[in-house]
Amino acid sequence: MYLMRIGAPGAEKPVARIDDETYVDLSDVVMDFDEAFFGTGGVARVRPIVARRAAEGRVGLFAGERVGAPIARPHQILCVGLNYRDHAAESGMPVPDEPILFTKSPNTLVGPNDDVRIPRGSAKTDWEVELGIVIGRRTSYLDDVAQARDAIAGYVVVNDVSERAFQLERGGQWSKGKSAETFNPAGPWLATADEIDDVLALDMWLDVNGVRRQTGNTKTMIFDPYFIVHYLSQFLVLEPGDLINTGTPPGVGMGLNPPVWLQPGDVMELGIRHLGTQRQHVLGPR
Repeated sequence: MYLMRIGAPGAEKPVARIDDETYVDLSDVVMDFDEAFFGTGGVARVRPIVARRAAEGRVGLFAGERVGAPIARPHQILCVGLNYRDHAAESGMPVPDEPILFTKSPNTLVGPNDDVRIPRGSAKTDWEVELGIVIGRRTSYLDDVAQARDAIAGYVVVNDVSERAFQLERGGQWSKGKSAETFNPAGPWLATADEIDDVLALDMWLDVNGVRRQTGNTKTMIFDPYFIVHYLSQFLVLEPGDLINTGTPPGVGMGLNPPVWLQPGDVMELGIRHLGTQRQHVLGPR
């Protein structure tokens, strides 16, 4: 299934995408795609409902509605840094022996086509296309990566927007450069895990103002999604609906020579095969 939330911010309704034109409305059976939904087997529960309604022609037509993030605000957004060797090289940092963990504020989450706002005092706002993992059940101390596979509800496209000066020049606290408002566009849909034949064979890309900046594939990850979920479960409890951003391939603004930073009026377009595309306008500070 492909789960989406459409409508105005704060008033999104949960639907299942059938194709580019149609969807099944689930708002009469699901409050939201949130912790309660994922934690009570919501994906399995709505699957036959979606199939039945689609077969009966009980579908809605997309009519230009805003697309929200495909999950409600999660308990936490966890991020893995430097998870592609060539991105570590362009950043001038060593390849990590273990996953580097940092967090983003959950209120950074916005829709895939919502505006991204440069924060006050920023001079180095940057882009990062990433594969996002959504956790499907409460998880801790997993025994192996097979259990980690079963704990994943699905996958999303995310743009891990970053302010590099805040991240790297203000005390070494990465979360400060990652948690400004609008800094985590997600979606347009969550593809449930069964829809992705090989999560390590997904092409990914990002353009700024029509110029290709990032081209990559999840096969070049250092730590794959199953390893990441297993690893993180040894240190903290993962809650249903939590989002994990898994790192970016090369081509970020910081890695260019000279570096290129986002400016008001810029347009970012990005996507991952099978997971859809995003488009964001960049706004100046409030």
